[in-house]
Amino acid sequence: MDIVSLVVQIIAGVIGGNAVGMSKQGMGPGLNSVVGGIGGVVLGQIIAAITGQPGAAAAGGGLDLPALISSIIGGGAGGAVLTFIIGLIKSKMHPQ
Repeated sequence: MDIVSLVVQIIAGVIGGNAVGMSKQGMGPGLNSVVGGIGGVVLGQIIAAITGQPGAAAAGGGLDLPALISSIIGGGAGGAVLTFIIGLIKSKMHPQ
């Protein structure tokens, strides 16, 4: 786990969370961003562990493109999924 991967996963998670947050399950931009960032890191790290990717910054100091793409996709998907699930639970608990 390196800092570049984490930052990429957080940013992708925030984007994914806010994209899903535009639906009825949205919780507001702030909470969508926080939940999306958390989901991005969680799923991004799970995918990195499954695929065996060392992180976006390879040992040689350069950027590893497959690991970077994996972090972007995993982070975005994780942020979107977690935001949708939390928003759905929130909307079911407090119907309007």
